[in-house]
Amino acid sequence: MSVYDPGAIESKWQRFWLENKTFRALDPGDPGFDASRPKSYLLDMFPYPSGDGLHVGHPVGYTATDILARYKRMKGFNVLHPMGWDSFGLPAEQYAVKTGQHPAVTTKKNIETFRAQIRRLGFSYDWDREIATSDPEYYRWTQWIFRKLFEKGLAYQAEAAVWWCEGLGTVLANEEVDSEGNSEVGGFPCVRRNMRQWMLRITSYAQRLLDDLKGLDWPHGIIKMQEDWIGRSEGADLDFEVSGGTCQGERLRVFTTRPDTLYGATYLVLAPEHPLVRRLASPDQQAAVSGYLEQASRRSERERMADTKEKTGVFTGSYAKNPVNGADIPIWVADYVLAGYGTGAIMAVPAHDLRDHDFAKAMGLKIVAVVRPLDGSTPEGCMDAEGIAVNSGPLDGLDSASAKEAMIQTLEARAIGKRVVRFRLRDWLFSRQRYWGEPFPVVFDKQGRALLVGEDDLPISLPEMESFRATGGFEAPLARAKDWMTTPEGVRETNVMPQWAGSCWYFLRFTDPHNANAPWNRDKADYWMPVDLYIGGAEHAVLHLLYSRFWYKVFFDLGLVSQTEPFRKLFNQGMIGGTSYKTVSGSVVKTDDVRWISGKPTHPESGEELLVTQAKMSKSLGNVINPDTLVAQYGADSLRLYEMFMGPLEQGKVWDTNGINGTYRFLKRAHHLIVGDGEGACRPELLDAARASERDLDGALHRCLKQVGEDIEGLRFNTGISALMVLVNAFGERVPSRSQAKVFVLMLAPFAPHLAEELWERLGHSHSLAFESWPHADVTLAAPAEVQLVVQVNGRLRSKLSAPAGMDAAQTEKMALSDEKIRAFLAGKSPKKVIVVAGKLVNLVVEETREN
Repeated sequence: MSVYDPGAIESKWQRFWLENKTFRALDPGDPGFDASRPKSYLLDMFPYPSGDGLHVGHPVGYTATDILARYKRMKGFNVLHPMGWDSFGLPAEQYAVKTGQHPAVTTKKNIETFRAQIRRLGFSYDWDREIATSDPEYYRWTQWIFRKLFEKGLAYQAEAAVWWCEGLGTVLANEEVDSEGNSEVGGFPCVRRNMRQWMLRITSYAQRLLDDLKGLDWPHGIIKMQEDWIGRSEGADLDFEVSGGTCQGERLRVFTTRPDTLYGATYLVLAPEHPLVRRLASPDQQAAVSGYLEQASRRSERERMADTKEKTGVFTGSYAKNPVNGADIPIWVADYVLAGYGTGAIMAVPAHDLRDHDFAKAMGLKIVAVVRPLDGSTPEGCMDAEGIAVNSGPLDGLDSASAKEAMIQTLEARAIGKRVVRFRLRDWLFSRQRYWGEPFPVVFDKQGRALLVGEDDLPISLPEMESFRATGGFEAPLARAKDWMTTPEGVRETNVMPQWAGSCWYFLRFTDPHNANAPWNRDKADYWMPVDLYIGGAEHAVLHLLYSRFWYKVFFDLGLVSQTEPFRKLFNQGMIGGTSYKTVSGSVVKTDDVRWISGKPTHPESGEELLVTQAKMSKSLGNVINPDTLVAQYGADSLRLYEMFMGPLEQGKVWDTNGINGTYRFLKRAHHLIVGDGEGACRPELLDAARASERDLDGALHRCLKQVGEDIEGLRFNTGISALMVLVNAFGERVPSRSQAKVFVLMLAPFAPHLAEELWERLGHSHSLAFESWPHADVTLAAPAEVQLVVQVNGRLRSKLSAPAGMDAAQTEKMALSDEKIRAFLAGKSPKKVIVVAGKLVNLVVEETREN
């Protein structure tokens, strides 16, 4: 008997695809390249190859792009579908520190593990294009790009307030520090320090980054997050004169989006990082200010920006004059103001700003209303909406927009302010005190000037080092490589680039991965770019996407690409979570340690019943499911189908290993449909071309074909798979005709490619089906056999009927009048009028009985 054996089938076809380079993408100029075909560049956010390997959550996005890639090839597209590795970064370095192994060794091993796992899942990647960001032949060109940024004036050094993590021995980006001020990696405490760092002038592209979001097919939420991160604000810069203290007579510049409320400014607030804070502190406030600055240095920006947090701050002891009414107003320092936004100082108008209002109430500061609602009412608490100016001298009676314009003109006339547009976006902190990253192509001469290393000297490779540990100070590990540091031209930069650098342009290298003379060939990039579909997690919604867009616009300005945006369509797949267990007090119990007593999860020692929760799969929770185990038991096709069948691609799901049994059984039935129980290649009847088709099943087949095609295009894979299951059920034990079998196998191919290839071969084909044409759905046959007929009486829904498709108006009316529910409503009366929309609706108009 012929038995479905996924292990044998899948290893056979994976070997075939690899040996025959089945999915190798041809470039313009390659022999056999067909320029008349449309192109489709389908890209996964490439993974960081950790030592833990894949868990079942990782293949969700990869499976989605693979289904679409296989479908697009069958639809006649030239498809680019590559895979590579984001292999630089802090986790690999920390693993090297713990184990004593060189990160190049562990990274290579991890890549081999990931590659083997991904190949076992049968994804149709062009493996000839594989890249790794830690390969010197790759980061040679990352260094080359830095040279271009430097030459264009977009890379510079500056003193910056940064997060310093002593435990990791490096500077961290704001996003790498959690809300408690600890590092995301390792949980080490971080503090704010001023350090000289490399910066990239992303702020020069702020408006373009904002404007070009409008043309992208991205999720609304991601667009909004990028807009908020860029944070365009229109308003005014204005100067307050300091009155008294060591800063007497100096001007303190603030930025405000509401210059119309200047008469209501009752105090100023400076960010803790503002350079004037310590000078503004009066002698009796020095200790309090210093203590507060130390406290604020340990709070992350996430925590500082959270409106729900308790407001904290301290009075500096100094005052400033309100320029419009001459009032002396106190100057405070508080961490709800951020150094990177505006000027790092604000005028506080507590009557009309919620954060200022909360702070003023907490500190007992003056609140003056200068805007009333348009309806003339007196609001309670804080009114942050626009309205009519009051208590504002010459502005009284003006609406907020007119008052803003009048105040800006007044400030400019008095030379104490000016109209400005500001962005929340800050320049990109681009240095890290690590070993495992791209070295900068920079040396410093005896005068300390930064000089670029020549292009012919790239790549600047990392030196061999025995220890990668932090130095204990603010120096990078590379500072210990004395021989490497010293060159005839000067001393090398010992910081390295952040992990973001390699991932900012990898999608371009995929278009031309083996070019030794340039990062990419312009003709190839112009053909393949932009990426037509980019799938990855929403956690990269801001930084990776924003940085990539920034670099791409620089490339456009340099004439290296012909478009201004790299990713046409973005899709965020939902996360697959796993079951986790906790005690009432919140202590985690790993899944393997849980004891089950009377069907309930309990603590292995205390016997306490545990709380069951759903959480992201992680090693610490012990809820990671390894796909290798499932592939060995059920096959890769079953795993692929199950992950797509669990629900809509964009929704989060909870893993249930029992669910994979259903897709495995479906594939067994699909195998049986074509192969049967005999020992031959397939059912003997399928080889008989003269055999009459199962005509009554043609409709079901073509309805399925139409739906599957539409669902793949719409990334609705769960409903496409469901349609295939319904079709197999419709066949039951009947044997399809040869033409029906062919259509079914081609439909199955994007979802379960191994089994489809095997069935295609058993149907007598000697070549892969990868580039077979997608079947054409016969519209007539695909029309539904039945439709739902809505029946109304006097416009009110009274019944729903299943009716044969194609009924004319007379037949439709007759069917409606024969329905028992409708007959009961009519109560023997004949309708005065019958309105029929064939195949959709019948409305019976009858005279209603009036009740006395």
